[in-house]
Amino acid sequence: MASAAEQLAANFNVGSFAKATELKKRIWFTLGALIIYRLGTYIPVPGVDATVMGQLLAQHQGGILGMFNMFTGGALGRMTVFALNIMPYISASIIVQLMSTAVPSLEALKKEGEQGRKKLNQYTRYLTVFIALFQAYGIAVGLENMHSAAGSAVVNPGVFFLVSCVITLVGGTMFLMWLGEQITSRGVGNGISLIIFAGIVANLPHAMASLFQLGYTGALSPFFVLVFLVLAAVTITFIVFMEQAQRRVVIQYPKRQMGQRMFGGDTTHMPLKVNTAGVIPPIFASSVLLIPVTISGFMNGKSMPGWLSFLGEELGQGQPLYMLFYAAMIVFFSYFYAAVTFNPAETADNLRKQGGFIPGIRPGAATATYFDKILTRLTTIGAAYMVLVCLLPQILISRYNVPFYFGGTSLIIIVSVTIDTVTQVQSHLVAHQYQGLMRRSRGGKKQRIIRR
Repeated sequence: MASAAEQLAANFNVGSFAKATELKKRIWFTLGALIIYRLGTYIPVPGVDATVMGQLLAQHQGGILGMFNMFTGGALGRMTVFALNIMPYISASIIVQLMSTAVPSLEALKKEGEQGRKKLNQYTRYLTVFIALFQAYGIAVGLENMHSAAGSAVVNPGVFFLVSCVITLVGGTMFLMWLGEQITSRGVGNGISLIIFAGIVANLPHAMASLFQLGYTGALSPFFVLVFLVLAAVTITFIVFMEQAQRRVVIQYPKRQMGQRMFGGDTTHMPLKVNTAGVIPPIFASSVLLIPVTISGFMNGKSMPGWLSFLGEELGQGQPLYMLFYAAMIVFFSYFYAAVTFNPAETADNLRKQGGFIPGIRPGAATATYFDKILTRLTTIGAAYMVLVCLLPQILISRYNVPFYFGGTSLIIIVSVTIDTVTQVQSHLVAHQYQGLMRRSRGGKKQRIIRR
């Protein structure tokens, strides 16, 4: 039977949304913050020639720069103040999350509740600054060495440019980190995820226009364009289904007698997602595989070892070796990240301390083994799902030259962020309806007391 919260969430209407003034304020705040972010992606870094940057990015579109430019909403290609985007913060978050399972002191902080979470967030911010400084300095030095037919990417190279470029890029990342936290606390949805979401979907109109232009000029048949659009809709539907799919493990709590009353005896469930690792595996796999392509592209065959030249050619997007390694690394990172983020022994121990148990499974080691078995099966299904979704766009782009801007990673991010944001909107509406019910019940009680 559905809970009262689920029933209210399913039955909300436009009228309830219109009355939820707090929710409307949060939505307007979120939209305003995202508009500020998009405006910042057009403010250039001082001293950089935008024309040269556009030509250089077009030459290395198939490398790691093209992927990062997609996540930044074109800010990297235009070399603006948000060129690093929020990626250093995401890298720092992943590193801290992984270290919190390996370093005992960080693991103890993770178990301290709210105070421990605040300290871990502070460590994440410090690590973000360090990573942003490292990446900004690398970009500044790389810009001074970049040249194209139109000239040098930097107008006046030197120490002043290095310092100003590093300060600008690091400042842009820290501002986006602060903006994302403000969206999370005062808006709707996860602020960091929404910033990435806004960067990815910013080029959707251009991608769709390019696709229809090819169909109009005859470069692609209208039938193929129609089939492609239907296939895209089916893929998105499949992603929605898989991202919401979960295995519900039944948890039962025994009855306890305190005095003359009986407590407990409840039966609940522990949801385990099919895609436990989320979007992390394809991001890691893409980043690792695109490094040789990017290096070979920058070196242009000059003083480049033979093995690096071979990797740059064979690991290009759409090549069979790239597909093979891409699928293998997605599977590897799926198992690795799932094993790091979910500890079956710790989960079984916490369940035993709370007095819960799985029907038919003994508490302790047997429960941990049961959780490990379920997690292995779910990770296998999730890894296969991500391999299918991530390789399908690669095949279409490489074999049919479809200028579709989104790969499998982008589609998973878009769907995940959309589902999370819609869920939070429904939660706010449910909370608003509960508050209205409480006010009406209190008003009814007061009227009955006055009548008496």
